[in-house]
Amino acid sequence: MRIIIANILAIYRRELQSYFASPLAYIVAGIFWLLAGIFYVALLLGPDGVIQRAALIDAQSQQFGIPAPPVDAPTILLQFFLQALGFVSLFILPVLSMGLYAEERKRGTLELLATSPITNWAVALGKLLAVVTFFLTMVLPLLVYQAIAYSATNPPMSAAVVLLGHLGLILLAASILSLGMFISSLTDSTILAAIFTFALVLLLWMIDSLSRSITGPLGSMLGHLSLLKHYGNLTQGIVDSSSLILFASYIILGLFLTAQSIEAFKFQRS
Repeated sequence: MRIIIANILAIYRRELQSYFASPLAYIVAGIFWLLAGIFYVALLLGPDGVIQRAALIDAQSQQFGIPAPPVDAPTILLQFFLQALGFVSLFILPVLSMGLYAEERKRGTLELLATSPITNWAVALGKLLAVVTFFLTMVLPLLVYQAIAYSATNPPMSAAVVLLGHLGLILLAASILSLGMFISSLTDSTILAAIFTFALVLLLWMIDSLSRSITGPLGSMLGHLSLLKHYGNLTQGIVDSSSLILFASYIILGLFLTAQSIEAFKFQRS
């Protein structure tokens, strides 16, 4: 077991160092932070932002003399912002996962990796942990300005709700990155890997849309398979074991398919 953990950590460190040395990774992070900042300012201070909506409801209440229910502006802001981050991430994640194995194929190092004493599962898990860690470093700075904004609320917003919503974002990202890693293991073209991973993201998006429009057992089944639906539950502070099991299932499925893909590659070369 110690050898397996050491192998996973070795792959993890090597892959993480490659991300922090890649100009493309910094460009992706910069675009993510820029879009996140624009969305946050628009949702908070824009003409249709949370503050303007709360002020409008308060003004209408005073004008007509009808007491309005209190507006939980921080929670509404958090949910809208996490929805926006989830939307942006669906476009960013295929770029992060496209080179996980495709670059190894292109450089000719995949054969060395596949025939090494390290198991395919350990390699896949080390790579997945590295790319999820890089995505986590992209999300952490966003918590700083959110903490500043939420600290000014009265009563103060629960930190647990904020962290739970962002945990949902990380689980959503890990699920898509795991499936994207499998697609990357099938080709030596990073562009093709990104395109097919994005197509997969669109499929998951369609599953979520169909689950909302179809009634009956089929709609219910699609709802259970929808990553976006379960992500929405976590952003609303709803902890459901079925959501956690679904995210874990997608992550393990991606790891399993990747390990089988590398095993098939090794068999072809033997």
